[in-house]
Amino acid sequence: MDKKKNFPMNIGLSSILLIFVVLCLVSFSILSIVSANADKKLSLKVLNRSIAYYNACNEAETTLRDVDEQLHTIYSSSADTSSYLASISTLEQTYHYPISDLQELEVTLNYPVPESANDTFYEIISWKVINLQDVKYDEQLHVIP
Repeated sequence: MDKKKNFPMNIGLSSILLIFVVLCLVSFSILSIVSANADKKLSLKVLNRSIAYYNACNEAETTLRDVDEQLHTIYSSSADTSSYLASISTLEQTYHYPISDLQELEVTLNYPVPESANDTFYEIISWKVINLQDVKYDEQLHVIP
């Protein structure tokens, strides 16, 4: 008697399906690792940029403290408004603090005449980050010919 042995297709199909699932899991895990690494690099860039900005702000605040003390001293030693105005005419009105090679913090001050020693001696006109150079973005689309 000639019996034919029939091997079911289920064994091969389940093996192929298992290989496909494993390949999918491996590829998704690699993609998530690459994405996490890119997020980490971006986070470090943002962190360094924020630290540089706040260091520039700290320098500006220190300068504001020094200017305030200097203006208070000038006001206390001035006899009248005209001598006060003559004394403060030599003070800078715009200060620059570097953030990076491409940016700096610009602080512009105004020096109004105070009515008493308890009034403010300066006003902050602007406190802004300015770009030193024009940023050129790569807008080319690389297409395979």
